[in-house]
Amino acid sequence: MEGTKPVNKKLAAALSGGAVLAMALSACSSGDDNSEKLDAWAKEVCSAVQPQAKKIEAANTAIQKQTSDNSTPEDVQKTDSQAFQDMAEAYKAIGAAVQKAGAPDTGDDAKNAEKKQQDAVKELNSLAASYASLQKQVDDLNTKDQAKFADGLKDIATALDKLSTSGNDALRKLEEGDVGKAMAQQESCKSASAAPSAAPSATTG
Repeated sequence: MEGTKPVNKKLAAALSGGAVLAMALSACSSGDDNSEKLDAWAKEVCSAVQPQAKKIEAANTAIQKQTSDNSTPEDVQKTDSQAFQDMAEAYKAIGAAVQKAGAPDTGDDAKNAEKKQQDAVKELNSLAASYASLQKQVDDLNTKDQAKFADGLKDIATALDKLSTSGNDALRKLEEGDVGKAMAQQESCKSASAAPSAAPSATTG
């Protein structure tokens, strides 16, 4: 029978592995041949991403901290619930920002660019809904029964692990080519890409 602490470590590991918001930015190569329109798009999106990346980083850190203390189930529940809520809100805000920015002007097929943008928005909204669902699961856990609470956390860690590996294909597609180059040039995107790596990675998402 596992106690709360080791199980919450699994939760933190799954969470750090699923730092989806890297938005592939750290992999972006920089270039300087982008159009003004594309640069303006990248600036708008990156400026919106930066504060949300910090919010997600803080949520990651909060969950990590609960693994290093002999936290009570109540403490763990409260922290994890708030962290999932923050992450849900952050992904929703990023989705809204990408929606508001419109399709990036890459000089390619406009319909294709729009599809990539809309797919990324759907993916971000889906992530937001998933974290909101995890928050509800945490809130519903029985903190009075240590064994049941640990089992419940284990289920959440499993769901989180799946979430981290189901990943961000649509975001990656949105950031292919010139879009990624334009985003890599934005200072706010550079700092956003560094945010998720602050959590020690125990799995790779």
